[in-house]
Amino acid sequence: QVRLVESGGGSVQAGGSLRLSCLFSGDTSSSYYMGWFRQTPGQEREAVAAIDTDFSTSYTDSVKGRFTISRDNAKNALYLQMNSLKPEDTAMYYCAANRPGRYGTPYVLTRFSYSVWGQGTQVIVSS
Repeated sequence: QVRLVESGGGSVQAGGSLRLSCLFSGDTSSSYYMGWFRQTPGQEREAVAAIDTDFSTSYTDSVKGRFTISRDNAKNALYLQMNSLKPEDTAMYYCAANRPGRYGTPYVLTRFSYSVWGQGTQVIVSS
């Protein structure tokens, strides 16, 4: 059974940086596309960034140029480097994963493309 465990969240002032990590276990992570999502109370879970099995990346517009997603298949790990953080980045951040289907990887910046989720790590950015 695939399991995802996030870490690295915390409190930081605006303009600061954090690096989130997600540890993958239970299968071969290189066979999965993976993503980071975030959610605030009362809001839908939104995509932040995703990385495919071929290491191609996608970002939501609001984090382009500030966040970088990466993966290390040898360590079964997914990362999200977050720089120039803003108060509006405050949220619970989730790691997600799924295997490409018969027709390849679907659109990756939607929660509906993922079947496995971590428990989340809280990020708070103060002004």
